[in-house]
Amino acid sequence: MSDTSSASRRDSHRDDNSDSSVFTSMTVSFLQELPSYRSLVRRRATILGRDKSGGTLLKPASSENRSYLEAGRSEKEHLGSQSIRKYALNISEKRRLREIQEAQVKYLSEWDQWKQYSTKSWKRFIEEAKELASHLELWKNDIRSIEGKFGTGIQSYFSFLRFLVILNLVIFIIIFLFILLPIILTKYKITDSTFLIVPSNEVDMRCKVYPMNSTGLIYFYTYMIDLLSGTGFLEWTSLFYGHYTVDGVKFKNFTYDLPLAYLLSTVAYLALSLLWIVKRSVEGFKQNLVRSEEQYQSYCNKIFAGWDFCITDETTAKLKHSSIQYELKTDLVEERIRLKVAQRTPEETLRIYSLRMLLNAIVITVLAACFYAIYEATIFSQEHMKKEINKMIFGENLLILYLPSIVITLANFITPIIFSKIIHYEDYSPAFEIRLTLLRCVFMRLATICALVFTLGSKITFCDNEDCRVCGYNHKLYPCWENQFGQEMYKLTIFDLIINLAVTVFVEFPRKLLVTYCSSWKLIRYWGQQEFGIPDNVLGIVYAQTICWIGSFFSPLLPAIATVKFIIIFYVKEISLMYTCRPSTRPFRASNSNFFFLLVLLIGLTLAFIPLGISMTHIPSSKACGPFTNYNISWDVVPKTVNTFPSALQTLIRSITSEAFAVPFFIVICLIMFYFIALAGAHKRVVIQLREQLAMESRDKHYLIRRLTAAQEEMKNRPS
Repeated sequence: MSDTSSASRRDSHRDDNSDSSVFTSMTVSFLQELPSYRSLVRRRATILGRDKSGGTLLKPASSENRSYLEAGRSEKEHLGSQSIRKYALNISEKRRLREIQEAQVKYLSEWDQWKQYSTKSWKRFIEEAKELASHLELWKNDIRSIEGKFGTGIQSYFSFLRFLVILNLVIFIIIFLFILLPIILTKYKITDSTFLIVPSNEVDMRCKVYPMNSTGLIYFYTYMIDLLSGTGFLEWTSLFYGHYTVDGVKFKNFTYDLPLAYLLSTVAYLALSLLWIVKRSVEGFKQNLVRSEEQYQSYCNKIFAGWDFCITDETTAKLKHSSIQYELKTDLVEERIRLKVAQRTPEETLRIYSLRMLLNAIVITVLAACFYAIYEATIFSQEHMKKEINKMIFGENLLILYLPSIVITLANFITPIIFSKIIHYEDYSPAFEIRLTLLRCVFMRLATICALVFTLGSKITFCDNEDCRVCGYNHKLYPCWENQFGQEMYKLTIFDLIINLAVTVFVEFPRKLLVTYCSSWKLIRYWGQQEFGIPDNVLGIVYAQTICWIGSFFSPLLPAIATVKFIIIFYVKEISLMYTCRPSTRPFRASNSNFFFLLVLLIGLTLAFIPLGISMTHIPSSKACGPFTNYNISWDVVPKTVNTFPSALQTLIRSITSEAFAVPFFIVICLIMFYFIALAGAHKRVVIQLREQLAMESRDKHYLIRRLTAAQEEMKNRPS
């Protein structure tokens, strides 16, 4: 009897096992029909074939799954030590994990409990400090109001402007602490320090002559000219390089080397600017790395995720609607252009490329004409600005002094209009038209500064006789060439601010009045309301910041002037945006903006390195003014300071700066760079795989819904 019952149990168990195996096989066969599984099988077959052809072996799927499960198990084990906020879990699971963490605390030692408590307290303190610092953020409410009315694209411009204000303020603080403060303490005898001026006997006396302006009856407009051009009473103030005629400041226990501090302060704020810009641009680079998308995904993102929920203004909402519509039209046009390019005949391809070469030749000709005009204007201004002030009238003085600035401003105003007209005939896609036009405008704005700096450098170093070559520079025309260079940068800064104010007051506000009250006129309707073009405004402030970087060595107070200037521009642009402008119909996303702004700013900083490096290492320093009168070039202060170090430290520094160290260091830097490039490529491939996985999941859902619907219909149609 027992044998019979045991046999029946074995039979029933065998039947259960067979049923479960049948169910499992049916489930597995059903899951193998999913699109994601089929795609995975095809991908594995491709990889297997490629690895076999390459002579490599793949690990079995079971080992991959096992390692994956082990990694997941180890992650769960360490879950209790990590912050629950970092995990993408629902509220119930987070609560359960928190209860587990609280229960595990009881079994910890007192040291571990105190360490965990102190860690949580420190994190809470950091979060509260960040929240408190957010309330002290500059222009926080203004920028939020702009974001609410006009969206994140325009908000990114004002955030970028705030970043430049803070950057220039930090640069000024560095210059003030290491250059201005020691001189102020000495001047007002706050300390017992004294000036230590070391005369140089190896320099010709003619190089030390710096003729001062004649004193006497001075007209009021002369003060205005001096204020606008940096000449006259401003020339020997702390605004310019020539004021710092100090070799050292002697305190009680040490002598403060002002030339070394002057040079290292310049290197410090340039390095700080570089690191700060790179740090901020990393986030934008990450966004651009994962933002590449297929055309189908682009359409879906614009339709389902293109709306900016920060917008609350009705007019701006309508503009946002038109902006999204413009983006969709642009995508359709680009798709049409791709088809058109694919269907081009060889004759049409030859014609369009010939036309592009001709138009690019016209662009190069326009740029060359602008550079030549800047060159001639700078030479004319430098040769005539040495005349006596009372021999010329007020307007003539200003025209002579500001002639290079006027020519540069006209070039920056006219060339973008020409470029925007030319680009329409080159048959590019709309998105590429915007990028190419911006690239040309960036090159034009920054190249005008290069043209001015090159012209000034050629005039400073050019000598036509032996008497002029005594000092190594043209000491007759430029007895203190650093001052003249600083004055040019100062004039560009002031003139750029005047132009911004004049355009707002005399162009944008009258245009708004005409559009509002004279809208019935066809010409006014065609002219339309002023658009707030984000890229154009950004190029303007990057241009101003590049001038500030170049001029800060020759005019140490220029960062303070730039800070005040950017503050004024912030309020002027805010008022103009609120009352006279509307957002541009051509969209410019905030994700594009942050990376593009910082990239252009980085180009401007790189451009600033070139003239500063040349002036420090190649052009002889003035012997009549400045802190480097006892040095042939400014950089000579560094080897002189190194020679005062102990012999072991000198050997270390010389070995670090030698070629034997530089070549391996360069190779290591290249290897690190290649590693990060490969890492970025790997991250991009992971992003692509995740996108494919999301697409496969959506296809699986569609497939399962179709099968479920078919099963329900089959159940309904089955006879009872």
